[in-house]
Amino acid sequence: MSLFRAWRGAGVGRFLLCLAVSLPAWGAGGRALSAESLTVYSGRSQKLVESLFKAFTERTGVRVRVRYAKTAALANQLLEEGDRSPADLFFAQDSGALGAIAEKGLFRRLPDSLLAKVPVAYRSPRGDWIGISGRARVLSYSTTRLKESDLPGSILELADPRWKGRIGLPPTNASFQAFVTAMRVRVGDERTLRWLRGIVANRPKYYAKNTPTVKAIADGEIDLGLVNHYYLHRFLRKEGRNFPVRNYYFLNGDIGALVNVAGAGILKSSRKPEFAERFVGFALSETGQEVFVRGNHEYPVAKGFRVDPTLGLKDLRSIRTPIIDLGRLTDVRGTVKLLQKAGMLPE
Repeated sequence: MSLFRAWRGAGVGRFLLCLAVSLPAWGAGGRALSAESLTVYSGRSQKLVESLFKAFTERTGVRVRVRYAKTAALANQLLEEGDRSPADLFFAQDSGALGAIAEKGLFRRLPDSLLAKVPVAYRSPRGDWIGISGRARVLSYSTTRLKESDLPGSILELADPRWKGRIGLPPTNASFQAFVTAMRVRVGDERTLRWLRGIVANRPKYYAKNTPTVKAIADGEIDLGLVNHYYLHRFLRKEGRNFPVRNYYFLNGDIGALVNVAGAGILKSSRKPEFAERFVGFALSETGQEVFVRGNHEYPVAKGFRVDPTLGLKDLRSIRTPIIDLGRLTDVRGTVKLLQKAGMLPE
């Protein structure tokens, strides 16, 4: 049975890192590639996307040469390399990194035929990068201690004292910081800082990543966790439907219902833009989208596809996401400073 079923329908700022991450050297003559090859800087993990690259090569005969590293490190690398970069395509974990590269004018505009494959909300308004898969922000909660009717209508309500000692989150996690950046864009720094201080006053428990946050809910350490949607589905796949945690999606376009994307942009300096365009098209095909949905329970963002309901995912079309230019989520340093000012991160 096909994974997908048909349906109808359809940055500014600075990207600065708090940590410098070294990248592996490629040796002299980094551009010495065969005529039928594509060079990709991938912030997506090898475990997740290697099968996509192999399938593309099998389908097209184009060999893919990949440099894997953290998305932020690769973005900094591209900013340093400028028009001398050996990369043809940047495959990023989040939209903020894509926005940072686009802001410097390093991406070429994608052809309309590719842009038309993805709704406007999940690609650059200028057409210089495009979403490949989607990740929804959710409130994961304990089904043994809470009912869905107990949960707040807005993420801003988590600053209420009734949630004291019950919340968990990973403040050093890139996805959480991207969400806080989106809140800054949507409601401003002053309102975001008040919310952060309210969360801190509620004595949350901090975790290094999303996975231990969800596990802590199941173990009874906390009642609620702020994570991406797919971490729960990893547990459900392993533990079964009796796993005592579920996801709650905030309503009415609340900033807590942000859907961010992993996506790609083609470098202006690319010597193989036609191969890069073919890869983007392949990633947005049913075969490509299936890699992310089956492999990581992410959302397909290409028009004409929705997830098989047997996977247990909420339909992306039913999530009322906030209207925001995802390419504006670039000021990571400003977000970290705000987290420090609120007392959520050490200075």
